[in-house]
Amino acid sequence: MYDSRVNTPTDHDSRLDAYPGKARAGMIMVAVAAMLFASKGIFGKWLYQRGVGFELLVTVRAMIAMPLFGWLALRPTPAGDMPAPPLRPRAFIAAAIAGITCYYIGALVDFWALMLIDASIERVLLFSYPAMVVALGAVIDRRAPEARVVWAMLLTYAGIFFAMGGIDVAELRANLFGAALVLIAALTTAVYFLIGARYTRELGSTRFAAIAMISAAVLLAIHFAVFRSFDEVRTLAAYDWALLAVLGIACMFVPGLLQAEGMKRVGASRAAIGSTIGPPTTIVLAAIFFAERLTLWQLLGSAMIVGSVLVLSIAAPKK
Repeated sequence: MYDSRVNTPTDHDSRLDAYPGKARAGMIMVAVAAMLFASKGIFGKWLYQRGVGFELLVTVRAMIAMPLFGWLALRPTPAGDMPAPPLRPRAFIAAAIAGITCYYIGALVDFWALMLIDASIERVLLFSYPAMVVALGAVIDRRAPEARVVWAMLLTYAGIFFAMGGIDVAELRANLFGAALVLIAALTTAVYFLIGARYTRELGSTRFAAIAMISAAVLLAIHFAVFRSFDEVRTLAAYDWALLAVLGIACMFVPGLLQAEGMKRVGASRAAIGSTIGPPTTIVLAAIFFAERLTLWQLLGSAMIVGSVLVLSIAAPKK
């Protein structure tokens, strides 16, 4: 969703104004994708209450989603579209590294964090990755970010502090480790987007995502075989499998597809704006299903993080 550069509106964004129906459909796709992604923590919490461990959850979820991403990447090229170019080893390795970073390391620490902190806090903190993309991009490109970008990043990290509990020392200590895990997950997401910004142009978004997901799923299976036991899979009840299927399909594959299709229609900047519905969705769902209630400081921090994404996304185009 985010380039290593600042997401200012592009010519692609402005041309969409001539196609209001296309833009409207794209924004709906992005918003629905954000809400489906946001519901991940709710289903994860349900499974934890049923005794499913986070490593089993992440592994089975990836195994369910893997063949769907593979099918999407291998489906025939529609008539009139340019065929995919030959796959270079370097591009394949880059996509695999991105997937292992985000869907293996990032997914494990993120679902581990869900066992320690509220789902609403997890989603808000994970949403800090756009600022990380911009910061890392500035370092890689060896350039100083614009003043408004600096302010947006400061707003993000101030929001992280308040979302973790702010000046409430007891709340801050209670959330510290879980929040640190989520921030690691956010960093892996930023790395995924930085690599993707370079190689999706060559591979295409679906083929890049498929290579990334399959690589992560293979490593997750190896991880589970080494550190856990596949006997745990036999203990899953039919209801557990249903929840895991929802996580793999409705909270991972479908929103990934909708997000990619939505971005094609509205561009990265508008997609970023549409995705800000994600954290509020998790806050509402967590309040309904788990009676989670954010403190005033945490609500302030949540608003600051979402606001920073808007600052990074809404900007006057530069020549």
